[in-house]
Amino acid sequence: MFDIALFWSAFAMLFVIIDPPGCAPIFATLTNGTSRKHQKVMAFKSVIVAAIILVLFAYFGDFVFSKLGISLDALRIAGGIMLFIIGLNMVFEKRTETREERAEELLEETQNPEDISVFPMGIPMIAGPGTMASLLILSSEAGNALPQQMAIMSALGLVLVITLLSFLIAGPLMKLMGKTFTNVLTRVLGVLLATLAAQFILDGIKGGLLAGL
Repeated sequence: MFDIALFWSAFAMLFVIIDPPGCAPIFATLTNGTSRKHQKVMAFKSVIVAAIILVLFAYFGDFVFSKLGISLDALRIAGGIMLFIIGLNMVFEKRTETREERAEELLEETQNPEDISVFPMGIPMIAGPGTMASLLILSSEAGNALPQQMAIMSALGLVLVITLLSFLIAGPLMKLMGKTFTNVLTRVLGVLLATLAAQFILDGIKGGLLAGL
């Protein structure tokens, strides 16, 4: 029988960690200046990539990590470093400058806009260390029981659908807000991303040191 209680518990946990409303402005910022078609493709592709990674990680992550001798703390540190680089680029508008240069050199039809679906949106924004760790914990608690596994995967699916919808509406909303607001928001989100990245790194170092005691 489908475990309703576990479904809502898993949904609440994954929704808070993935944070679709928080990811949406970042997605809109990273795809700013690209065509609407490209934004839709990136929205679907980001969620699909994250979904595949998270499902595989939920069932095989613990096995792979144990065989390779990799800890979740190492994953947090690596993810934090990558996210910190993205945050710095957003603060100093490196991505905006790159897109403006492309626009001057190429026609819109022949442009090859940056693919952000795998990194940083798929990983680590959606399928981040926190999400992976949560799925590992939930899956280990559920064991091999099919109803519990279905509840967890259904909760993950619902959160990812909400994330997709938030990505699809983020672009038009940001466009309506204007370039000045977008530029300010880009820098603010860059600072927040860098701060979040620093927290990932600190948590990873702290967890690694405690594990070594």
